Amino acid sequence: MNQLIKKLLPLVALLFFSFSASAQITTSSINGQILSDSGEKLVGATVIAVHVPSGTNYYAVANIDGRYAIQGMRPGGPYEIRVHLLGYQTSLFQDIVLQLGVTFTQDAVLTISTEELEGVVVIASPSSKFSNEKTGAATNISSSQIGRMPTINRSISDIARISPYANGMSFAGGDGRSTNFTVDGANFNNNFGLSPNLPGGGNPISMDAIDEIQVVIAPFDVRQTNFIGGGINAITKSGTNTFKGTAYTYYRNQDMRGNKINGKELDERAKESNTVYGFTFGGPIIKNKLFFFTNFEMEKTPGQVINYRANKGGETAEGNVSRTLASDMQKVQDFMMQKYGYDTGSYTDFPGDQSNMKLLARIDWNISDNHRLNLRYNYTKNTAWNAPNGNSSDTGYRLNGTYRVGNQSMAFANNMYSMDNKVQSISADLNSRFTDNLSNQLLVTFSKIDDVRGSKSAPFPHIDIMAGKDGSGKQIMEPYMSLGYELFTWNNGVHNNILTIKDDITWLKGKHKVLAGVSYEYQFADNAYMRNGTMYYRYNSLDDFLNSRTPESFAITYGWNGEPNPNARVTFNQIGFYVQDEWSISNKFKLTYGVRFDELLFDNSDIATNKAIYDLTFRDGEKIDTGLWPKANLQISPRVGFIWDVKGDKSLKVRGGTGLFAGRLPLVFFTNMPTNAGLVQNSVQFRTSYKNGVPTGYDKRLDVFNGGMMTNVQDAIKALGLQAELNESNHVAGSKISGVDPNFKMPQIWKSSIALDWQLPVSFPLTLTGEFMFNKVVSGVTIDNINIDNTMNWKRFRGADNRLIYPSNYALNKGKNAVVLTNTNKGYGYTANITLNAQPVRNLDIMVAYTMTESKEVSGLPGSDPVSTWQGLITIDGPNFGTVQRSQYVVPHRLIASVNYFLPFKIFGGKGLHLNLFYSGSSGSGYSYVYSNDMNGDGINRDLMYIPKNDSEINFKTDADRAAFWKFVEQDKYLNTHKGEYAEAYAARSPWVHRFDLRIAEDFAFNIGNTRHNFQLVFDFMNIGNLLNSKWGVYQTNAISNNSAILKYEGQNAKKQPVFSMYQKDGNYLTQSYDYNYHYGQCWKFQIGIRYLFN
Repeated sequence: MNQLIKKLLPLVALLFFSFSASAQITTSSINGQILSDSGEKLVGATVIAVHVPSGTNYYAVANIDGRYAIQGMRPGGPYEIRVHLLGYQTSLFQDIVLQLGVTFTQDAVLTISTEELEGVVVIASPSSKFSNEKTGAATNISSSQIGRMPTINRSISDIARISPYANGMSFAGGDGRSTNFTVDGANFNNNFGLSPNLPGGGNPISMDAIDEIQVVIAPFDVRQTNFIGGGINAITKSGTNTFKGTAYTYYRNQDMRGNKINGKELDERAKESNTVYGFTFGGPIIKNKLFFFTNFEMEKTPGQVINYRANKGGETAEGNVSRTLASDMQKVQDFMMQKYGYDTGSYTDFPGDQSNMKLLARIDWNISDNHRLNLRYNYTKNTAWNAPNGNSSDTGYRLNGTYRVGNQSMAFANNMYSMDNKVQSISADLNSRFTDNLSNQLLVTFSKIDDVRGSKSAPFPHIDIMAGKDGSGKQIMEPYMSLGYELFTWNNGVHNNILTIKDDITWLKGKHKVLAGVSYEYQFADNAYMRNGTMYYRYNSLDDFLNSRTPESFAITYGWNGEPNPNARVTFNQIGFYVQDEWSISNKFKLTYGVRFDELLFDNSDIATNKAIYDLTFRDGEKIDTGLWPKANLQISPRVGFIWDVKGDKSLKVRGGTGLFAGRLPLVFFTNMPTNAGLVQNSVQFRTSYKNGVPTGYDKRLDVFNGGMMTNVQDAIKALGLQAELNESNHVAGSKISGVDPNFKMPQIWKSSIALDWQLPVSFPLTLTGEFMFNKVVSGVTIDNINIDNTMNWKRFRGADNRLIYPSNYALNKGKNAVVLTNTNKGYGYTANITLNAQPVRNLDIMVAYTMTESKEVSGLPGSDPVSTWQGLITIDGPNFGTVQRSQYVVPHRLIASVNYFLPFKIFGGKGLHLNLFYSGSSGSGYSYVYSNDMNGDGINRDLMYIPKNDSEINFKTDADRAAFWKFVEQDKYLNTHKGEYAEAYAARSPWVHRFDLRIAEDFAFNIGNTRHNFQLVFDFMNIGNLLNSKWGVYQTNAISNNSAILKYEGQNAKKQPVFSMYQKDGNYLTQSYDYNYHYGQCWKFQIGIRYLFN
């Protein structure tokens, strides 16, 4: 801590004595030009903007060009803007609403005052929607829009779908883990990146505490950074001069959802419920001076974690029914108790209550007319239970495309794990005006994010049991049952601290508004990750397990020198500098140009060199030094944007820009290096390797377990003769080695956009926006396994599918993976959007938007473990030789629409009915056509398949396989239109999905004295179309086609050409690509809410 303070002191001094700026956006601004009715620039005209609810005043004086600017203003409103100059009539503009991070243009033309023309000229708010200035793609969502959106999850992603570029937390085809989310400028990201969900269980802040949200895709404002896909800026509510409050509750249970898909009734409804209750309260402490706002919310969700159930015998394994027999699970449960005294937990009941508590407090202080300070604190605690990991394992053959819980396999209740998430954050935002032309914003934030796993299981190994052998005696590479302490949960926790300090200064000079500054960010992440920390065993079959035969795989991870809680950490400091100029070339054309400099500095004291790893030599003589983070790399991000008001009346605007944007990478990809360096902990695996279900390698050390498992870690270390003590003389290089390229750079992308905003000349508000963006990767991220040799002398298959054949000695150091985080400049993407907004009659708002998206990349980093992420890349010739392919996060086509209507008629004595319908339609999920096993010999199954042009390009094991394959191809749109090509990852799409969500709210109101009391009865219906037709709104998956693994490689014929068989399920050939996802989560559901509001 002392070292940190020493580092910060000179920086803090610099902040107060230099120009500076940052990435976080928390305020709004106004600018404009004051002219006389004869066109004269009115120097010295006074502009007073009053935030009516709080009485907060903002001042400006027009400069020599008649221009003014006011920075650091409260978003929202309404505002009154008064323009005054001696000798001229005063103009008063009313009902002005400001948007977060957007400059509002308010020009004024003053008339000379005479005896006939005195008083104040009152002017209504601008008729054009485009009075707000933006250059790139951005969507602002007000508190009223937030309140109207149908939502049950009450999450940021539910609200952000108003943006036409959104897909959950992913934007414009980008990885949701790279989305930058800030609240009042504070970092609320899942910085570690184990999932795309936000911290605090995905909902780190209550929707009732948020005042406005801004979704940005390509803002050509150099203050905004740390994202390459999209960014979300949110600000919290403030108190005003009126005491206001709400109390609310929402409820739903298992009877408030559908239970039928495609006419088929799902399994018996498990008991479940969800209750949310909370309140907000705010108002004045000192009128016009000091305000407060508070929020509390609690959510409780008792329920079942696993909704699949074991097979009762003779049942088809579909829907939520597994093939795993209940009788087999009973045998295992009894066996574990009798032989090991271990309680597996239930196999019929999987309880896991979830709770989420949120607390927020905020103070706003108008210190003077020139200085304003707001302080905000919030706390979130979330506890949730989860099913065990899908299929990851330290084995000779990973069961990709399968799941430990699903139609193929089941797990016991004690194999589940909890995730406890905490978020604590504070922010202090000081906005100052030093002169008429000089203003400043100082923002300091601190966030502490903790994610820790837990379990109800006693310490015990994790056990996987596979499905046995097929009729030909080959191992079935599929799961059947799992039990024990979940393999990722022991000593698994992440602690992330983020400190940011930023200071903006804005200077108005003639036609120029200049911003300049510096931002500073300190991040610390501590990761304890002991995969297989209680040991791991995998057995070939249930019979092998129950008879205590030799397992086919074993793994163990333990801390050196008896350390029970080993961990890895990463610390970095980022300093950013920028300068930007907004040049009002004319009243119709504004040019914004600037440049940002960011430098990331890692702290090498967190890590050390493993000499055994450094002594290894990899491809092209490369070495891995686990004691060095990447060297400092300065990233330069120039940007330019423009706005052209074609007619000068804001009814037709052309805007756009181009520039570079630097993003972030989940910190887990950095801590993987010290975690796997072998200096924190040791990992050992005994494995059996396979090819097409036939063992090709076997570690004889597994024989020690013939007769039963070892269950105590320390006993196993001694019995197996494993190294327990570590010093500089006995470093060990494990089988999994992770490194970072010394020249590694954070991801950076070049974005360009052009857009047209048009207010159509009709009798009602009708606007049309068309926007096109193109992205080019400058510094993308990929993983390279440098333990794989060059392919210079490798052979290839003969025939149309001539992919590489891996030789037996393709690994330079046997039994090891050495994966290195590195950069690539390959990749691009584009989006095209058209959005229509209309208000054809009073109280009716309509929005329709269509977006087409494409994004190509080398790797989407599908995972968090370094080797699993590398192996998870779906390719033709192996992950090291992946080509540019479609991003897994892309939704190629998306159509959204919303209709909001207020009916003023009364129902049951109410005051009015709000109807809010939201529609989303999109091309379905992306899938990859692959071979079901390992064709190229790289030890990874699910290689992308070649789609033969005709029958002469493929060889089959039998004529029946041949006929079944071509019949399947003819019914599949993607395969049928891509013959003669290799399948592209994630390019096959399931059918379109159309969903309608509806919110109905009825208002009831009455007055007591001067206080207005309102009650609102709210019904949220999600996927309401499914209530009318059980097929509607249901995603289709590829589970029915073996997860698109339709062909199995059977070897080579005499001509060295590959031979295939068609996959069969339960003895039947596959006949269709997709089928409905028979899960109740796809069904309609609704919740009921009651809200009380006063004033």
